[in-house]
Amino acid sequence: MSKLILFDCDSTLSRIEGVDEMARLRGEEVFREIEEMTNLAMDGKIPLSEIFGRRLELVRPSREETAAIGQAYIDTVEPHAVDVIGALKEEGWEVVIVSGGYRQAIGPFADFLGVKRVEAVDLFFNEDGSYRSFDRDYPATRNGGKLEIVELLKAEKEFRQVIMVGDGASDLEAKPAVDLFFGFGGFVEREIVKKEADHFIGSLAEILPLLKVGAT
Repeated sequence: MSKLILFDCDSTLSRIEGVDEMARLRGEEVFREIEEMTNLAMDGKIPLSEIFGRRLELVRPSREETAAIGQAYIDTVEPHAVDVIGALKEEGWEVVIVSGGYRQAIGPFADFLGVKRVEAVDLFFNEDGSYRSFDRDYPATRNGGKLEIVELLKAEKEFRQVIMVGDGASDLEAKPAVDLFFGFGGFVEREIVKKEADHFIGSLAEILPLLKVGAT
């Protein structure tokens, strides 16, 4: 029976928040507004659904700009992410990225990390590459969405153990569906996550000894 470990992307596998980096392209005022919305949602102070579409309407990222965020994720990868994911896979863990970020940006980053499956939000573009819309029905665009995604993954096959790793309140919402929740504070420490996580870690390397991966 397989084991499943789920990683958030933004501020967990990578130092950046992708949508915030997109906002930088629109100037300091837009960046500050979106950064504040992102932090409020990740701290659990406002509903994710309230700000998800608003951020995208402010930024309206092009296909080219979205692809550039994929490289930015790679450039700001958590220092131990590649080695940790490799070690987990060697020990039989299935690794999935579960994110409220954008599939077209996270895809190249997942390839870099050696992760085959990404659960994230699709963006839609016009023929000229300009922004059109996003998948408004995808669970990760709303509160409780990551819990829904975890339940769907568990329905696909039976897992001996399921673990979630993430930095934000939207990740913490998946806790009822997993065996262990690892709160990650390597880039941003969020009090609600620190308080309610089964383990709170400052480096992804801490996962391996806690799971005794590679132990003899």
